[in-house]
Amino acid sequence: MVIFENYERRIDKIKNTLKDFGVSSVEEARDICGNIGVSPNDIVKSIQPIAFENAGWAYTVGAAIAIKKNVRTAAEAAEAIGIGLQSFCINGSVAEDRKVGLGHGKLGAMLLSDETKCFAFLAGHESFAAAEGAIGIVNNANKARKEPLRVILNGLGKDAAQIISRINGFTYVLTQFDYYTGDLELVREIVYSKSERAQVRCYGSDDVREGVAIMHHEGVDVSITGNSTNPTRFQHPVAGTYKKECVEQGKHYFSVASGGGTGRTLHPDNVAAGPASYGMTDTMGRMHSDAQFAGSSSVPAHVEMMGFLGMGNNPMVGATVAVAVAVSEALGK
Repeated sequence: MVIFENYERRIDKIKNTLKDFGVSSVEEARDICGNIGVSPNDIVKSIQPIAFENAGWAYTVGAAIAIKKNVRTAAEAAEAIGIGLQSFCINGSVAEDRKVGLGHGKLGAMLLSDETKCFAFLAGHESFAAAEGAIGIVNNANKARKEPLRVILNGLGKDAAQIISRINGFTYVLTQFDYYTGDLELVREIVYSKSERAQVRCYGSDDVREGVAIMHHEGVDVSITGNSTNPTRFQHPVAGTYKKECVEQGKHYFSVASGGGTGRTLHPDNVAAGPASYGMTDTMGRMHSDAQFAGSSSVPAHVEMMGFLGMGNNPMVGATVAVAVAVSEALGK
């Protein structure tokens, strides 16, 4: 018998969603995926090995929906996967209220569209989960795009950025910001691998102003904030400031705020508690975001607490892209 976290609170909603697409059960959804040689569960675990069982099943349901819809592109597959993810949101939860599953599907579709040129994990190098998400994207997104998607990580601390780059085989970009002129200088780049991972450019910022300058330098179209070390001191201020300046310049920028939902207590800037209250992290995210996710950018248990899945939001971005590409490739054969 199939079982996963909070099964009893989820299964009726999941079955009702599957029924809309002519699928009777999660077991049948698994078989539909297996019939075309796709294992969403394996893909999920390859991106974040500590993900909960319900994450693998949610992507299995989403992939089966995409297959039943006979999608033509990876972007269409991503949106269909979002329907499956949404069916796992527990009724009455923060995740259900924010329609986080559909949001992940929409974000995945944007990253698979050639209209999006550059995607940023904002404050990404402060979390290994952001690296997991970035790896999932660069290994898969470009298979379905005409023009390669540029992926960057942008966070506080130049030493931290170099460490994450070296561990993961990314390209470390050392910058120097001139506070008098507002100019950003690229001092040097260190490429830490010869694999696809080297396509990920990892920046370390000294403060918000330099972080915003990096966003402009790379021409970021879409970003997701982490909720890691400095949510209120770096990533949300950078996203909000960059959003304002993009509006002034007539540039489209889609900002996703990851994290929060029950009031974080990481440090005094995040004081709040309980499902009805919102800490400063949530408040700032609501001010700049086009879509707001729920729970940690990295910790599966916290995302599960929000009524969504046991998988960090950042690696989930990579999983959506990877599963969507796998489905579209299998259907195209």
